[in-house]
Amino acid sequence: MSLIDLRSDTVTQPTLGMREAMLRADLGDDVYGEDPTVNRLEASLAERLGFAGGLFVPTGTMSNLLGLMAHCERGDEYIVGQQAHTYKYEGGGAAVLGSIQPQPLDAEADGSLDLAKVAAAIKADDFHFARTRLLALENTMQGKVLSLDYLAAAREFTRRRGLALHLDGARLFNASVALGVEAREIARHFDSVSVCLSKGLGAPVGSVLCGDATLIGKARRLRKMVGGGMRQAGILAAAGLYALDHQVERLAADHAHARRLGDGLRAQGFEVEPVQTNMVYVAIGERADALKAHLRQHGVVVSAAARLRLVTHLDVSEADIARVLDAFAAFA
Repeated sequence: MSLIDLRSDTVTQPTLGMREAMLRADLGDDVYGEDPTVNRLEASLAERLGFAGGLFVPTGTMSNLLGLMAHCERGDEYIVGQQAHTYKYEGGGAAVLGSIQPQPLDAEADGSLDLAKVAAAIKADDFHFARTRLLALENTMQGKVLSLDYLAAAREFTRRRGLALHLDGARLFNASVALGVEAREIARHFDSVSVCLSKGLGAPVGSVLCGDATLIGKARRLRKMVGGGMRQAGILAAAGLYALDHQVERLAADHAHARRLGDGLRAQGFEVEPVQTNMVYVAIGERADALKAHLRQHGVVVSAAARLRLVTHLDVSEADIARVLDAFAAFA
């Protein structure tokens, strides 16, 4: 029985077409700026999102870290959501490596940060306080899509308050597909955007940080400092280029599968949060460990959590969703 892995969209395997693109990739030394495939990936994604430049890095964690460190100096502060990846799930890198103080705020139900609460968190220009320099948002945020109206309001707010605006756009293309707009329509509100290629887009490795020439130049120096300089990295960049060319529009199928899964679990009596993209959140409570073991016996892999996250991706089919629902029904 084949396994259905719903822990994350990071578990995808490269498609045959992606593997062939990696095999054919033209290579050079990227630290010297001589890998043509890396250069093409950076330039093409930056142009697609409306930025002057891009920087290919091994992970989304590094991409966000470089973005924060490029915007902020030691002793500066960034405002961020309590559950945001840049604050909660990246090892405290901004504080440890960048000496940047996080100011976390509780997010609203739609994944946004209340701009009135952000305003109240901005520190006065006083040497007693860290200097507030940056607002960091995430889109999608736990599967929720930030509205274009909210992004426009955040852009206007940060300009008025003298803050930079960074987007953890690990699943930017999920948001753009859900909204029915080009990713540029989301990215244009930000000073920098981090895009992950190894989640829903299905590449095995890599993220790209996009911004203006000054920010990318600073980030490139920082990338070397934190050990992110790679050599013949075009073999990985080729996978990212293939994903951008072939695996963006298909994200709609992942969203449809997630909605079907959510509707099916709700019909079985489970408490399911509204589904917008490729994530289904289910209230499991104290049954989490028992459910994980039960599902594993039925060939379904999940994480044990009271608020269970199920993530659809390119390796999950419509038939797989039916199998998952049957396994949940047996547990219920």
